[in-house]
Amino acid sequence: MKKSVISVIIAMTVLTFFSCKEKPYQSELNTPSIDEFNYKVEEFADMGILRYRVPDIEQLSTQQKELLYCLTEAALQGRDIIYDQNCKYNLPVRRTLEAIYANTKDTTSENFKGLELYLKEMWVSNGIHHHYGGDKFTPHFAQDYFVNEVKNVPVEALKLGEKQSVDALLAEITPVIFNPEIAKKRTNQEAGVDLIATSAGNYYDGVTQQEAEDFYANLKDTTDTEPISYGLNSKLVKRNGQIVEDVYKVGGLYSAAIEKTVFWLEKAAKVAENDAQKAVIEKLVEYYRTGDLKTFDAYAILWVKDLDSKLDFVNGFTESYGDPLGMKASWEALVNYKNMEATKRTEIISNNAQWFEHNSPVDDCFKKEEVKGVSAKVITVAILAGDCYPTTPIGINLPNSNWIRAAHGSKSVTIENITEAYNEAAKGNGFSQEFYWSENEVDLVSKYGNMTNNLHTDLHECLGHASGKLLPGVDPDALKAYGSTIEEARADLFGLYFMAHPKMVELGLLPEPDAYKAEYYSYFTNGLLTQLTRIIPGNNIEEAHMRNRQLIASWVLDKSKEDRAIEIKVRDNEHFVVINDYKLVQKHLGELLAEIQKIKSIGNYKGAMNLVEKYGVKIDKAVNQEIRDRYAHLNIKPYKGFVNPVYTPVLDKNGNFIDLKIDYTEGYAQQHLRYSKDYSEVK
Repeated sequence: MKKSVISVIIAMTVLTFFSCKEKPYQSELNTPSIDEFNYKVEEFADMGILRYRVPDIEQLSTQQKELLYCLTEAALQGRDIIYDQNCKYNLPVRRTLEAIYANTKDTTSENFKGLELYLKEMWVSNGIHHHYGGDKFTPHFAQDYFVNEVKNVPVEALKLGEKQSVDALLAEITPVIFNPEIAKKRTNQEAGVDLIATSAGNYYDGVTQQEAEDFYANLKDTTDTEPISYGLNSKLVKRNGQIVEDVYKVGGLYSAAIEKTVFWLEKAAKVAENDAQKAVIEKLVEYYRTGDLKTFDAYAILWVKDLDSKLDFVNGFTESYGDPLGMKASWEALVNYKNMEATKRTEIISNNAQWFEHNSPVDDCFKKEEVKGVSAKVITVAILAGDCYPTTPIGINLPNSNWIRAAHGSKSVTIENITEAYNEAAKGNGFSQEFYWSENEVDLVSKYGNMTNNLHTDLHECLGHASGKLLPGVDPDALKAYGSTIEEARADLFGLYFMAHPKMVELGLLPEPDAYKAEYYSYFTNGLLTQLTRIIPGNNIEEAHMRNRQLIASWVLDKSKEDRAIEIKVRDNEHFVVINDYKLVQKHLGELLAEIQKIKSIGNYKGAMNLVEKYGVKIDKAVNQEIRDRYAHLNIKPYKGFVNPVYTPVLDKNGNFIDLKIDYTEGYAQQHLRYSKDYSEVK
């Protein structure tokens, strides 16, 4: 379909949802208070689904509200992209299950309940593999039930591809659902195997890990001081014996969704807050049209320098955690605006970035001589999309390109309305009483935990990722599969080390010198024990952030064998973290930060591998089961996902945008079925 036709269709669709008002319109926007807001939506399996407030949206100008709406629509258009990237079977499986769910007459049987659970798990993870662990979901419904239901669904509801039959669809997806050995792991990180061949992710087709590594190694110019992010926005395929890249762009892969994204970005550019923001949006559109990674770098530089706009966004192929080689980016998007009061905290941090870099415990040769363009803010997120939905990070630091960060800086955000939702939903759940050693730790974390957790996120995103440098000639991808874990550990360590520094109180970031201990205790308890509730006993840790946290905590625990700075104690056959000397813990954190920065700076792949494999991967099966049993007793869901607010634009009788309505009442299944209807197109 040509772009002009798509634009007309989208415009007509938009107008059908706008409501004209004969009487003078009065805005109905009014942010509910924390006390009256219903954060919890529903629970199933290991997931709790929450809502988040969007405070102060009523304070945006009419132009800013229109801009926000256009950007949220641009964000949602890429929903199917992340499903397809995660596994090539995801879209036909999701569409088939949704067709059954919406059309079946059987809504009470155990088979239906099992199918509903499987579908809800898929929605959380954007596919058939767990969003964190990466293991494929187990169907709790019978294969013959599934086949019969598919055959009874109206054919048009199945959204079959061109010339595809129902039998062909069943032949394709039935083994995927019911055979646990097919597409077993989304992103495999096991050492010593072909990571591409053993991963179900859809970033490569017909190529081995060695072929992919050789392909990109041959493209790279080691003398280039401004290298592009090779492979970031493409799928690497072998076609007719030749290895080529299929690029995500208008006219390329995912063209239909990207064209719609471009449509809404172009509408957003017309109501941009200022020329700098308009230039950012227009450069992103140019990148989507060309797929050129030099243009992407130009966009990233403009985006980093746009500091005056209240509204901001992420849109596109950004983070590479889903690629086992750490090169190819998943689709993600979010739209946000600045929390003016809370941003004062992050501005203090960014304004002192050079001091932190100078006083870092790493070797001077790995420090930046001049820290440029580091900015940080606290944001209110307005929409989550792609790889940021329904589960989301609480902090983001971009861009990822090392040379852009060194020459032009980076932007960091802490998403405070998401942490608000987490904290409010967790009140009274009994977690600290179950897992903390004594009432001293319970009181400490209760008093300072929210504050120090937000501060650690600020330091991690703003300074941790922005600190240090690569030595000349070092390949940014030198650490390969271990790169993501090492980078997250580096940022976490930077934040943890400085949390205990007197500078925190001097700058007014902490109210008293011992407040940091709340973050230390909760971090080490999580890294050594409580995050294990997310792991099935017998499995290793695969996800980069979880590996990072265990690596740090286990390394410091190992270092503490002689000085007992930290230890694990057993009481009534249950394990607890005890920190005996917080300052010694800080010392060890500084030592590990120095080691990891060196590994990163010189591109020491073997050093990264040894560190991650020794401390970040293996876990004790018995302790793992114990933690899971204690969680089960509390009935706490270890993972959280979100339902987005629903935005409806309001037009006057002449079709001019005058306001935005927000609704928080849409249900979890209701939202996903609507998204599948409004933001999906069969290839």
